[in-house]
Amino acid sequence: MTGAVAIGLVTVGAGAQDIVLQGLGRTSLQQEQSALKAARQQAEDARDRSQRLDQQAGQAREDAERARRHAAAMAARIQEAEADIQMAQARLAIIARLQRAQAVRLAERQEPVVKLTAALQMMARRPLALALVQPGSMTDAVHMRAVLGAVLPVIRERTAGLRAELDRSRALRATAQQAADALTDSRMKLTQRQSDLRALEARKRVAAQALRSDAGLEEDRAVALGERARDIVDLMDQLESAGDLRDRLAALSGPILRPARPDQAGVISGGETPERATAASGPPPYRLPVVGQLVTGMGEVSTSGVRSRGLTLATQPSAQLVAPTAGRIAFAGPYRGYGQILIIDHGQGWTTLLTGLHRLSVNVGETVRQGDPVGIAGSGRPTITIELRRNGRPIDIVPLVGLG
Repeated sequence: MTGAVAIGLVTVGAGAQDIVLQGLGRTSLQQEQSALKAARQQAEDARDRSQRLDQQAGQAREDAERARRHAAAMAARIQEAEADIQMAQARLAIIARLQRAQAVRLAERQEPVVKLTAALQMMARRPLALALVQPGSMTDAVHMRAVLGAVLPVIRERTAGLRAELDRSRALRATAQQAADALTDSRMKLTQRQSDLRALEARKRVAAQALRSDAGLEEDRAVALGERARDIVDLMDQLESAGDLRDRLAALSGPILRPARPDQAGVISGGETPERATAASGPPPYRLPVVGQLVTGMGEVSTSGVRSRGLTLATQPSAQLVAPTAGRIAFAGPYRGYGQILIIDHGQGWTTLLTGLHRLSVNVGETVRQGDPVGIAGSGRPTITIELRRNGRPIDIVPLVGLG
């Protein structure tokens, strides 16, 4: 009883804690309760997003817009199922901890009852004939009756406590079975929703074949930048410079028609420059791109001595990633030991870097909205790192997503 506790077809023990807080090793009850609370909130947020996106998809008039909203809604439902799985795992870990504590209490209550029962059994085995011929046997019998009269209330009290502990044990087993059933149900939903999203993405790729020529040229330029960059920071700097140049060119006004009479020519107003617009703009509406638990915060030093420039989250295997906010895909592909990486240019100097992806579902040059599916995490115990930058400077994401 002090090790892993078997419940139906599910074994709940230390392994459940490892699943709940991947990458953190041994966990406390407070951490497990925090994980449960966070997973419940993530599930509610994803459910609200999926319902809102479904409504928007129903109101969309164009097929392309309707398909895009359906894909975003499906990604939100996938994240809801992932959060439900995380929530069930957290419940199982908490129940396992309670069961271990209850098993210790049960053993403590059992020990004196077991000893007393053994003593009574030894007395019961005493031959009746020996009791009759032994001198003083009547005195002993009266004494024994008095002892039993005093002991029986204690036995009743202790066995009542033992019965209460056994009732609590049965209740914990029933609760654990409910959590295990919820976990199985969430996994089945996740598998079905992932399959539906893959079908949507396949139709989207077929529909986008005609647009691949221009995107291919832009992707080649991004790959060339990646080959020239010294490291990932240098790559982001180059992409930010290219994005800034693109913004400047886009802000230029078009050709102005020559007036019929020169005296009617007015003064051309330059308006707000891109630099002033960038300086005045606040942070974009931001959300975490994946459901998971915080492993490394911004500024923390890893075991390799590298200071984190963003957040690292432990996720479910094959977790769904979505765009944290609207932007344009500046880089998408493998990069020097970081796995598949994604760099999203949000405009006005804001960029997001996502590393540790296993598969990407977007290409360079695509425009994404907040919540659009962009890729999935790997298998095993994947971690995803999110870095947000403003004009090359790392920005703390925590205040933007309300984790503080």
